[in-house]
Amino acid sequence: MKYIIVLFIAAFSLNVQAQSDAIEKYFQQYIDNEDFTVVYVSPKMFSLISKLDLNEVDNDPEAKAVMETIKDIKGLRVLKTDINPLERYKEAMNTINTKEYEVLVTVRDKGQNVRIWVKEEADKIGELLLLVGAAEEFVMLSFVGDIDLDKISKLANNIDISGAEHLEKVGSGN
Repeated sequence: MKYIIVLFIAAFSLNVQAQSDAIEKYFQQYIDNEDFTVVYVSPKMFSLISKLDLNEVDNDPEAKAVMETIKDIKGLRVLKTDINPLERYKEAMNTINTKEYEVLVTVRDKGQNVRIWVKEEADKIGELLLLVGAAEEFVMLSFVGDIDLDKISKLANNIDISGAEHLEKVGSGN
């Protein structure tokens, strides 16, 4: 029985790893390409940020909200380009296996495509993936960690990353 449980855990881990690898592979494909703006915030950086003294931000409600949100985030990846953005969007849609994700938001309006997915693990959202494709820009944004959609939607107002404004659509208050 012990071996069956170990095999089940190993198979589940490989499945989760395979999807993460697809996003990682897509991200790595463009990490050195000068046509892209690339942001990667490692789990270690989020860990260090979460250890900052919150007393310093108590008087700033926006800073406190940001700190509360990022304490549970383990990683962030962002790719952005304005060169052939619709091609990059189509490529990402064909490359990244989104079948393991649940669609939260799909918007197509005036030539702009926005898709937001989440991946749940043990009834908690462990990953949020956002793709934006428009004539002006392509944005891929991936959060990993213990994701609270209400907090992420509020965080969208406080981070200066193109495409992040679409995260406002995921909060329950919207």
